[in-house]
Amino acid sequence: MPTITPSLWFDLQGEEAAKFYVSVFPNSEITSVSYYGEGAPRPAGTVLTVEFVLDGRPFTALNGGPDFTFNEAVSFQIHCADQTEVDHYWTKLSEGGEEGPCGWLKDKYGLSWQVVPTVLNELLTDPDAERAQRAMQAMLGMEKLDVAALRAAADGTA
Repeated sequence: MPTITPSLWFDLQGEEAAKFYVSVFPNSEITSVSYYGEGAPRPAGTVLTVEFVLDGRPFTALNGGPDFTFNEAVSFQIHCADQTEVDHYWTKLSEGGEEGPCGWLKDKYGLSWQVVPTVLNELLTDPDAERAQRAMQAMLGMEKLDVAALRAAADGTA
């Protein structure tokens, strides 16, 4: 089976972004860096690609120039075990970026993330349709997701 590696296009911030991401996620590291050579579209010695691993998953950062930027059509979901994890990733990734609705944010590089507690799927797929709807309505009113508030809404105690 081939390996699928997300490749993230940056102007010149690929190495900086990779260092930031590996500082946020456990079990992460930069595995290699390549550089533009003579006659390339960027000055020789400028970082071309950075190969890195985020908690066991490979990624590539490419310094390809200003032609393309990130948008919300692609995002990375972080499935968090509890509120502590939600708070950690939300705080780290939104710093210098932009908070959005329903657990979405853009980091300081413009990359979109969904910081989602694992309980959310359980609540939204509850066999009790009214319970699921109350959880959905609560989520739609939040930026950073609040596990206790989602549970309370689902239970009808909010």
